[in-house]
Amino acid sequence: MTLYVGREASKLWKRICSETATEINLLLDNWKYLLAGIVFQYIHGVAARGVHYLHQPGPTLQDLGFFILPELGQDKGYISETLFSCVFLSFVLWTFRPFIFKSKKIYTVLVWCRVLAFLVASQFLRIITFYSTQLPGPNYHCREGSKLARLPKPDSVLEVLLINFPRGVIYGCGDLIFSSHMIFTLVFVLTYQKYGTRRCIKQLAWLVAVTQSLLIVASRKHYTVDVVVAWYTVNLVVFFIDKKLPELPDRTSGNLQMLLPLSNKDKDSKTKEENQKLLNGNSVDPLDWRPRTQVNGKVLEDANGIHVDTAMNGA
Repeated sequence: MTLYVGREASKLWKRICSETATEINLLLDNWKYLLAGIVFQYIHGVAARGVHYLHQPGPTLQDLGFFILPELGQDKGYISETLFSCVFLSFVLWTFRPFIFKSKKIYTVLVWCRVLAFLVASQFLRIITFYSTQLPGPNYHCREGSKLARLPKPDSVLEVLLINFPRGVIYGCGDLIFSSHMIFTLVFVLTYQKYGTRRCIKQLAWLVAVTQSLLIVASRKHYTVDVVVAWYTVNLVVFFIDKKLPELPDRTSGNLQMLLPLSNKDKDSKTKEENQKLLNGNSVDPLDWRPRTQVNGKVLEDANGIHVDTAMNGA
């Protein structure tokens, strides 16, 4: 039993090391996209913090979801955040699945490049919408009489840039249309829908997304319109951007060398090999498998060409 555990642990460690080397090569080639996506997350946080200074508390607007769903209240508001945290953590763990499991379908770096592209586009539209019209926040800390509903004028720009994380994010007001929680949830669900392998998990993911929508409205974090707009906006953003982005390589084909950058030594070796093939009359394209033969110093591609040329020389 001890020997078996030791052997499996050794295989797992080799798998992790191999996958780490692969992902580092991809990271060196795509770090700019990842960095840009991460920086925009901060920009989105600063924008949400800035709109809180403009927030004007007022009567809660009439909302169909508020009529249908009873308010969870301040003491049960954590339920929505707990579910969202589970969704976020589950997706992050799934993207690192290739480091652990033998069967692989995705590359962690490339998946996150794609996810961040979806998030940035959706959050850019969100910033435009919540700065266009500021609605009175429906959450308990954004209502009239709450000390957190309005922020005092900042003493410096640095106060705005620091965001006051995480308190400034949790108790923010004014950044309503459309829901940031639903942006992350739908992007994660749509990504797993395309690259995930378990059908039951895909169905469960959509059920969780619907449940998350209901909990957001029930906890009064957003109006129903914020959730509805998120549903069709994020789906459209993912649909159009996914068509523009290059498709992820299929790991089952094993064509990793086509994906990873070559070293200078590998490039020189590959160039010499291609030149040698050209001198021998062979194409550098591996798909071009037609036979070639040299006759009287000429390279012919098929047997018919050989007979014709021989006949002309004999005449």
